[in-house]
Amino acid sequence: MRRRLLAATALTCAALLGATPSVADPAQSAVVSANPVDFTPHVLDGTVWALAVVGDTVVVGGSFTRVQDSARKTTYARKNIFAYGLRDGAVRSFAPAVDAAVYALAPGASNTVYLGGGFKTVNGAAQRGLARVAIGDGARITGFAAKTNWGDVRVLNTRGAKLYAGGTFSAINGVTRVGLARVDAGTGRVDPGFDAKISAPGLSRPRVEHFDISPDGSRLIAVGALLKVGTAARTQIAMFDITGAAATLTSWYTDAYQPACLEGFDTYLRQVKFSPDGRWFVVAATGRVSSPTKLCDSAARFEATGGGKHNPTWVQRTGGDSLYAVAVTGSAVYVGGHQRYLDNPYGSDAKGPGPGAVPRVGIGAINPATGKALVWNPSRDRGVGVRAFQVVPEGLIVGSDTDKLGREYHGRVGMFPLS
Repeated sequence: MRRRLLAATALTCAALLGATPSVADPAQSAVVSANPVDFTPHVLDGTVWALAVVGDTVVVGGSFTRVQDSARKTTYARKNIFAYGLRDGAVRSFAPAVDAAVYALAPGASNTVYLGGGFKTVNGAAQRGLARVAIGDGARITGFAAKTNWGDVRVLNTRGAKLYAGGTFSAINGVTRVGLARVDAGTGRVDPGFDAKISAPGLSRPRVEHFDISPDGSRLIAVGALLKVGTAARTQIAMFDITGAAATLTSWYTDAYQPACLEGFDTYLRQVKFSPDGRWFVVAATGRVSSPTKLCDSAARFEATGGGKHNPTWVQRTGGDSLYAVAVTGSAVYVGGHQRYLDNPYGSDAKGPGPGAVPRVGIGAINPATGKALVWNPSRDRGVGVRAFQVVPEGLIVGSDTDKLGREYHGRVGMFPLS
């Protein structure tokens, strides 16, 4: 029987009044169901890289060309971006023309959404890497004029009147900003005082793979191919105080990611997310190395409070399989990738699972306090892996590159509801 969610959650006052909505993940009091809802549409090819919710609309970004309704009766041409109803799954007419992959999305004011990626044009107009479009008709907001010089944008986050962007770029609007920038959310003008001064001596190019902002908007934690911030050493991860005009490096640091994983990784960190209370965060990592001591192919919790050196509170190891995505709801830490097991520090591809390992194919949930796998085990086709989670009051939305989720057909996007 088709499972539908009640449309009990009204649009937020911020959305109604045109203020930029908060993008902090909501806390959830329970673990989501392992049975996905039936009404989400299907992406028929490629990969879903990014998710965002604007009002009652889910925006989906990635590298794909076709979308199908939940009943698999109607197919829509949708290149790299589309939208559907959060509570009924109806595919929206929203279909901006984006000429390459969309890797990042963030909700904007007045029923708009920001796009980041490897594109060069939006609706036929030149606008590299960054754009803003209207949810209703997909029109490009011409007043937002931010453009990257080259490379791509991999993560976006809106906070008030500011938009934060991270990726492989080295300038926006001709202003040098290596991997991380803050721009005016209305105009796209680069914030003149906000320069993180990220560098990676000896690597081919520095980049911010992902970042998250604390729920109170005071701190930004960035991960990626970085070795220094200004003159200070920071290996793959750095925390900034963003309450003022500058990107001020905090004294918080860890040496946990200094050991190398498989040769060739300029960074093996993939995502980072704060807890709903902002007191801790979790990092998801690849690395293609099974080790009971290194943080390759792991999820690790760190406390965000206090300065100085920090070691992980706990580490969850897959045994050599990559984790690419993480979501933190307070009741659970959700991880996704192409892992076969959790609780597997002594397993490997060659040896199989180690003592204590539990099967958690492609997706799993972790106890926030202990770091051990929870019993939640919906499973999915592994593929390359989950690339995006979006926590909503109704549940957990998942974006990936395969078409089985919770042992049902769900083409590259699906949603686990709160029971």
